[in-house]
Amino acid sequence: MDFNSFNKAIGSAIVTSWNHPALTDHEGSTLMYSDVAAKVARLHILFRKAGLRPGDHVTLCGRNSANWACGAVAALTYGAVAVPLLHDFKADTVEHLVNHSDSRLFLVDSRIWKGLGTGKFSELRGALSLDDFSPLYSADGVGLDAICEGLERDYNEAFPGGISPELVDYPADSPDELALINYTSGSTGFSKGVMLTRGNMMSNLQFAMENIPYLHPDDGTVSMLPMAHMFGLMIELLFPMLKGCHIHFLGRVPAPSVILKVFAQVRPKLVIAVPLILEKIIKNKVFPELRKPVMRFLTAIPGVRNLVYARVRRSLLDAFGGQLQQIVVGGAALDKSVERFLRTIKFPYTVGYGMTECSPLISYDVWTSYHEGSVGRVVDRMEFRIDSPDPERIPGEFWVRGANVMKGYYKNERDTEAVFRDGWMDTGDVCQVDSDGYIYIRGRNKSMILGPSGQNIYPEEIEAKLNNLPFVAESLIVEREGRLFALIHPDYEKAEAEGLDDAAIENRMAANIALLNR
Repeated sequence: MDFNSFNKAIGSAIVTSWNHPALTDHEGSTLMYSDVAAKVARLHILFRKAGLRPGDHVTLCGRNSANWACGAVAALTYGAVAVPLLHDFKADTVEHLVNHSDSRLFLVDSRIWKGLGTGKFSELRGALSLDDFSPLYSADGVGLDAICEGLERDYNEAFPGGISPELVDYPADSPDELALINYTSGSTGFSKGVMLTRGNMMSNLQFAMENIPYLHPDDGTVSMLPMAHMFGLMIELLFPMLKGCHIHFLGRVPAPSVILKVFAQVRPKLVIAVPLILEKIIKNKVFPELRKPVMRFLTAIPGVRNLVYARVRRSLLDAFGGQLQQIVVGGAALDKSVERFLRTIKFPYTVGYGMTECSPLISYDVWTSYHEGSVGRVVDRMEFRIDSPDPERIPGEFWVRGANVMKGYYKNERDTEAVFRDGWMDTGDVCQVDSDGYIYIRGRNKSMILGPSGQNIYPEEIEAKLNNLPFVAESLIVEREGRLFALIHPDYEKAEAEGLDDAAIENRMAANIALLNR
């Protein structure tokens, strides 16, 4: 596979898996890889007829779907710059970011489009519905309605016998070309559009191809993370496509029972998840069972304990479909008690670390060698440094440089200059590293609280302890007038199940604070 060219890599993957299933919408239809090629070909004709040029910007905003994926692949292989936006951004934020990104074409869910004001777009030449690629808006002189009406005729003229593998020949591209503008925030006042090149993307995709060997053509995968986020786009869409996998899209985050049903049907080998999914299963289902008197007695017997843990491990693997090779957790710290238990039962989980600015992977390690509490080791073609006199013992600011690191923020030189120094990029995280090169995140530099004695207090470390106390769902440690305060969101679902009223929850939280202080 040519890792120097995104277009050649994705084109090769489509041709290789031509007659195999590619994309399936939950409770919807399935596209074969040949169908993806046909949709991409039609969109390329439409782009050209609409006056879109390579290098122009195309915004995508909608729920995860096969059409969203085809739209993104079509834009990238045309040579355009994709601008993915979260579908749950407010209308004024979407309008602002379409304008800020200088987008010429907008692929958007019809439901989202209805809430927007079409007169507020400056550079936009047209908008297409992600439901069926029908025209929603056409600027003066573009004639998008006529282009769409004649699209099938134009497609048949270009491909008289239909698209075939030998006709999939996407334009040559180079690693330094801009590929994506990914917005890290929807704030209209402080838009930070991360500019990622094709080389940035391919470096991460190459790492995944070389370090996740257990995925094979036709293997099923589940896309749960928004594809407008880099982890969702890269690891749940583009990487499985390069492998020739069959990707199943959950358009919205369904109930846990629906997710488990999908896992049973798809039987994924790889799952990408936020910690909350694992924590809810372990804390709400497994721990209560293990705390029952009979289970306490059985797990106190060494030989029997191993049998019990083996059954728990098997039941967890079955819950994920029975073929799970690894679950990669990222986006937040994994609860220490849950992580310790997963290590004890030898469950195949690992923790990855990244950020949009690194497209997105910074560090990772396979579960069999992963060090508990870490976020793995730095990925290939990347290097890091920690600004500390003793990085093993004293946390310091974490800097990175390498093939994954962004070009900068779009139309935002001030913030770009603020994060770069001599070719290194400041991640904003405070980390340590052990003698084996495993990285440990201690907190965010911007959230550090300076104590009255000059001590550096990282609130994330306190929150990790507080979040592990009874009936705490989430927490935030803040500083007010020289004192630390805890803002707590209780686990109301669990509290209600155990018959606790508001007063009882208040008492539990007060007890938690007392215990935390000790």
